[in-house]
Amino acid sequence: MSFIPGQPVTAVVQRIEIQKLRQGDNLILGFSIGGGIDQDPGQNPFSEDKTDKGIYVTRITPGGPADVADLRMGDKIMQVNGWDMTMVTHDKARKRLTKKNEDVVRLLVTRKSLEDAVRHSMGSQPRQ
Repeated sequence: MSFIPGQPVTAVVQRIEIQKLRQGDNLILGFSIGGGIDQDPGQNPFSEDKTDKGIYVTRITPGGPADVADLRMGDKIMQVNGWDMTMVTHDKARKRLTKKNEDVVRLLVTRKSLEDAVRHSMGSQPRQ
């Protein structure tokens, strides 16, 4: 999915709620991210056109909180707890995800399979 910065974007999103796992003083999410407006989009394996500077899930810990919540590798994070994530630095995204005072992270993500399913269903609708 690509878009022009500063312009409205239409995306098929899925809500995902992750209950952080407490280990001592740490709250574990069980996933890693890549991307951000300060990163080279050409290095992002999930950016189809190699220009997308969004935040993507790059690793999921098997059996971890993100895996249990059905977050998937390659998901693009659009929002974290209501905060827009489409034009943020990598560090800003990391900080939004790892706030110590939040036990739950609510994400809006988009993934290629969601977009493909909608395109397929729209293509199979009878034309009027």
